[in-house]
Amino acid sequence: MVAVELFIVLLFIFLGARIGGIGIGFAGGAGVIILTMGLGMHAGTIPVDVILIIMSVITAIAAMQVAGGMDWLVDLAEQFLRKNPKQITFYAPIVTFLMTLLAGTGHTAFSTLPVIAEVAKEQKVRPSRPLSIAVVASQIAITASPISAAVVFFSGILEPLGVGYLMLLAVCIPTTFAACMVGAFVANFLGKDLEDDPIYQDRLAKGLIKVRGATNREILPSAKTSVYIFVIAIVAVVAYATMISKTVGLITDPAIGRNQAIMAIMLMAATAIILFTKVDASKISSVSTFKSGMSACVCVLGVAWLGDTFVSGHINEIKELSAHILEQYPWMLAITLFFASMLLYSQGATTTALMPAALAIGVAPLTAVASFAAVSALFVLPTYPTLLAAVEMDDTGSTRIGSYVFNHPFFIPGVVTIASAVTFGFIFGGMIL
Repeated sequence: MVAVELFIVLLFIFLGARIGGIGIGFAGGAGVIILTMGLGMHAGTIPVDVILIIMSVITAIAAMQVAGGMDWLVDLAEQFLRKNPKQITFYAPIVTFLMTLLAGTGHTAFSTLPVIAEVAKEQKVRPSRPLSIAVVASQIAITASPISAAVVFFSGILEPLGVGYLMLLAVCIPTTFAACMVGAFVANFLGKDLEDDPIYQDRLAKGLIKVRGATNREILPSAKTSVYIFVIAIVAVVAYATMISKTVGLITDPAIGRNQAIMAIMLMAATAIILFTKVDASKISSVSTFKSGMSACVCVLGVAWLGDTFVSGHINEIKELSAHILEQYPWMLAITLFFASMLLYSQGATTTALMPAALAIGVAPLTAVASFAAVSALFVLPTYPTLLAAVEMDDTGSTRIGSYVFNHPFFIPGVVTIASAVTFGFIFGGMIL
């Protein structure tokens, strides 16, 4: 029976992946129906806090976008990249990593990918090199962002084991960033140089490649104010989490928990942005970041619920099967998370579906923290939105998906980056935890 139930889980995950986008959330909910009403399993737990955190953070980001804050950040990113054009493969992931770290969502990369592609072309750098590692950096940075749902949820289940929110960030931020630089070093050597690429030469001869130069953006007067408000909100989140943590203990009996505080602070930030910048609040729900964030909520709802339904129904069997293996080979957890995230298409969904089970079977906190970066393998299947956007924005043809599905320019930099992050996590985490 377990085999049948596992087959149902994998079948609906596969179905959701085939549908694409928000469809994986739909398919997850359908899978729950089959497992419960069809096979008699008890429904698992819905990750309500994760969904609400995504909603509240995305609301603040969308308000900032309407106020022009995203345009200003992209403009700053372009200035940074154009000051260091020869090192675009190393500076591009710095930009996307920092923007994801700030915003808690990798979808901020959409706005910077065109800039990266243009600067690379101008310098005759193969665009696939910076674009590939930039996309990977925007994904792995989720596991280091103070306001990402994955980090907040993971820190919550780690706290009873003695690993607090700040300790998690202290390990994840430097290790994932360093791993991105390793990935950039590898990406810098992948693929032929543009002048040696026959596809590029063919497209160039046909006049299909255009160099547009620097983009002149109209930055709204409200842009800087909205960004400042959002940054203050992030600082407030970290400061409050610090004050209520057991290690600091400035507030021993908090009136509001950390998760609820993040939601409230982000909603307050959205309110402040609207009041101080006088933007039209009715436009917030129609901007791209809001739509992508709400889509992510549905994906987490369906997939994480499906995963928890299966895992919670067989936790004892999973303990017996996995405990001995993970005790001898702790890095196997990272491999499990890697393949799960490849199918689930969400760091938050993978974290909520598998991390509680991993800790329940006795996985050491160090192993869990070090393996955390592996929930970011969204680049493996070439169907993730930011990956597809990078392909579309590169008119040189260098960022292309091969006929064997996995032979695309994101795969090797991504695998190297995650492997490096896990390795650094075990080394650096062993010093801190």
